[in-house]
Amino acid sequence: MPRPKDDRGQVLSSLVAVLAVVAIVAGLLVLFGTRGNDSTADEGKNTPSPKPAGGPSTVGASVPRSTPTPTPDPTTGPPSTTPTADPSTEPTTEPGSEPTTAPPPATQPPGTQATTIPPDQRPAVEVYNNTSRKGLADSVAGRARQAGWIVAGADNWHGKVAGSTVYYPPGMLDAANQLARDLGIGRTKGALDNMKKDRLTVILTSDYTG
Repeated sequence: MPRPKDDRGQVLSSLVAVLAVVAIVAGLLVLFGTRGNDSTADEGKNTPSPKPAGGPSTVGASVPRSTPTPTPDPTTGPPSTTPTADPSTEPTTEPGSEPTTAPPPATQPPGTQATTIPPDQRPAVEVYNNTSRKGLADSVAGRARQAGWIVAGADNWHGKVAGSTVYYPPGMLDAANQLARDLGIGRTKGALDNMKKDRLTVILTSDYTG
């Protein structure tokens, strides 16, 4: 004969039913969760691990980067490829700067430098007039005396002479150059055969303006 159920028995029956439902749900979760993990683990075990190739290792190697090509602007044309000069490498020359090294002074050719001969070492001088101007030889002879020369004679010269000249014998070139400067004559030449060899001979022509 069944025993009558009281309130406690009803509470126990309801609790047992709830626990049974919870146990079933937990069992389903454990079942499906375990199958998913086992499947992933199996795939990991069965998949062969990749072996390194026989070539050089590329670990840590730098991968070249491709430089993007600039797209030309249709309004400005293709980009310019003309290299620009670095201003730091260009010479910095200030305008108007003068060279630090002065040019060497001009030198006179040998034999043209002025040489001053003392009056007591000068040879005698003869002056000749080869022009139609009367008294030219005497006036030039006076000029030579004022410059410190000893004039041995003055006369006319008959013959053809290229220009006013101071003729000198061997060894008297310096004296001839100095006498030519003193008298304003621009030409010196070695003495002719018919001239005396111990003195200077001056022949004046029409080009003489002194």
